[in-house]
Amino acid sequence: MSQPEAESGDGGGGGQRSGQFLPRLATGFSLPEHVETTEFWVVRHGESTWNVLGRYQGQADVPLSLEGRLQAAMLAERLTGQPFDAVYSSDLSRALETARIVTERLTLPLFTGAQPTGMQASGAPPPGPGASGPPPVQLDPSLREIDVGLLSGKDTPQLRLEHADYLEALRADPWATPRPGGESMKDLYARSGASFQEMRQRHPGGRVLVFTHGGVVRVAVGLALGGVVHDDSAHLENLNEATEADDVLGPGQPS
Repeated sequence: MSQPEAESGDGGGGGQRSGQFLPRLATGFSLPEHVETTEFWVVRHGESTWNVLGRYQGQADVPLSLEGRLQAAMLAERLTGQPFDAVYSSDLSRALETARIVTERLTLPLFTGAQPTGMQASGAPPPGPGASGPPPVQLDPSLREIDVGLLSGKDTPQLRLEHADYLEALRADPWATPRPGGESMKDLYARSGASFQEMRQRHPGGRVLVFTHGGVVRVAVGLALGGVVHDDSAHLENLNEATEADDVLGPGQPS
């Protein structure tokens, strides 16, 4: 179906490209062409065994619980037959197991572009052009959860008892305060944000499925909303408490 051309006018008309007019945003920037826009589907792993116990995980390699595997299977059912140009996962087992369960039900688009390089592949090699089997899972350690350092394995009462100074510093500066022996939200944003930028460059115009963790999901949301400024209290750093709760209990659970 043909699309109407946008008329240009004094208030901010269209930019012309290849004989067609493209609409402009209120800022004056042209909307990106579809072939240049990467579509990300970002998935947090299923429930882990430490989610059940209420323990901080961070980068500890904790497996899925039975409920977590069932959650992954339910997502696989919803995404059955969906085409993705690439699938990436954190190399931590709770994300990778979720990815493997879901990816078995996916398809690779016909005549897909070149497969990403520089990543460790999990599973069989990718099908060639014209194939439609499941895409391979590419492992990316940059998609790991925030490193909580000395907090790993502890529950919330232990945290309040043993790390009161950290909690006070966190309240004063939630963006730049590192977990004891670990990362800050600023560190997480720099690490995982760079990974999303690299995926975008590898797959212009593609659809990419990413399996990761609660903190990285929030980085992805921040990027989709235009990025994060470290002193802007309306953005990602305000979600610090939610990231902490996700790491312990999973999304939607009481903290």
